[in-house]
Amino acid sequence: MNAVTAAASPKGKILVVDDDRLVLATVTHGLARAGYEVIDADNGDDAILLAREHKPDLALLDIRMEGKSGFDVAAYLRSSLGTPFMFLSAFADDDTVAQVKALGAVAYLVKPLDIAQIVPTVEAALSSVRARRAPMPASPRPGLAPAAPAAGHDPLADPVPVAVGVLMHRYSLPRAEALVRLQRLAETDGRSLHAQATALLDAVELLSRPAAG
Repeated sequence: MNAVTAAASPKGKILVVDDDRLVLATVTHGLARAGYEVIDADNGDDAILLAREHKPDLALLDIRMEGKSGFDVAAYLRSSLGTPFMFLSAFADDDTVAQVKALGAVAYLVKPLDIAQIVPTVEAALSSVRARRAPMPASPRPGLAPAAPAAGHDPLADPVPVAVGVLMHRYSLPRAEALVRLQRLAETDGRSLHAQATALLDAVELLSRPAAG
C-alpha cells in the first residue's frame, strides 16, 4: 500500500488496484515509465484510503479481490470523490459487463493485457475527462447558446478518442495527426469516423487475445 512510484507529473495521477502482485507491478511500472504519477494498492480497503489521501485523476481497478471488490471501490469513488475509473479484469460475462456499464466506467479492458494497450486507453480516458470538465467555450455569435448534450449520452463511451490514443501510442503521433490518420482510414474504407474507431479497437482487442492452443 501507499507506493507512489513517480514524482508528481503533469500527465496525471493514477491509482492502480489489483490483488495480483505481478499484474500490479507490471501496470504500475508501465504507467510510471509513460510519465504518470502512480499510486498502487493490492486490496480495496487500501485503495479507498489512498484515493481519499491522494485524489487521483483516474483509477484502474481489478474487479474480483479479497474484501472490497473493484465494484465496491468504484461505487465509493463515484459517489464520494467523483473520481473516474476503468476496470481491468479477466472476466467478461454478461453480469460483469452489465455492472461495469451501470457504474459508469470510463473503459473496461479484459486481461491478459499488454501495457501498450493500457497506456493509450489511459491517455484517451484522461483527455475525455478533462475535456468534459473544461469550461464551455464562448458562443461564436451573440445569443447562440451551445447545444446541450443529448439525454443519456456518455461522452466517455465515444470510441474515437480511444482509437486516437491507440494511434498516438503505436505510431508516436501527436493527437492532431492521429485524428487525421483515423479520418483518412474512415474515408478509404467508406465508414463513418465512429465506425472506423470501433473497427480499430475491435482489431486491437482481437490481437491482444492469446493464441489458441
